[in-house]
Amino acid sequence: MAKFSQEFKVQSVEKALSRDPDQTLKHIADDLSVGYSTLQKWIRLAKNNNLENLSPLMSKEKSPQNWTQTQRLEAILDCHSMSEEEMSSYCREHGIYPHHIKEWKTELVKASQSPGTVSKLEQKKLKQEVKRLQKELNRKDKALSETAALLVLSKKCQAIWGEKEVE
Repeated sequence: MAKFSQEFKVQSVEKALSRDPDQTLKHIADDLSVGYSTLQKWIRLAKNNNLENLSPLMSKEKSPQNWTQTQRLEAILDCHSMSEEEMSSYCREHGIYPHHIKEWKTELVKASQSPGTVSKLEQKKLKQEVKRLQKELNRKDKALSETAALLVLSKKCQAIWGEKEVE
């Protein structure tokens, strides 16, 4: 999505409103590489004197999906001891809904209770399994290199003494 400067928006609206009678709004929008409906929206906002105030408001808003984990944790901590009304007020100020706080809290609790931590007994078993698999891999690697060496030697012998004669 293209971001247009406030100055560009104002100039576009001025150009659209001062256009020649034979020029259409669609033609001007195409010349400016702006969507027709976008230009109409800017004109409507300019007529209501809201075009110049639009940009700062939009830049402050941040969707809940764009919040970092740290910001989410801070919001959860801020709302922890609040009543429903206070939490709703807090959420309105920050552009989120109370259900976002509840979802983030649930995700945090699930993440902390997940079996991501392995017990020492399981760790010991996993280390033994890794060691056993490493030994097996080394053994197979040695066997493969020995077989390759024998194959190379047999080819050299055939090259030196020639093919075996069939009796």
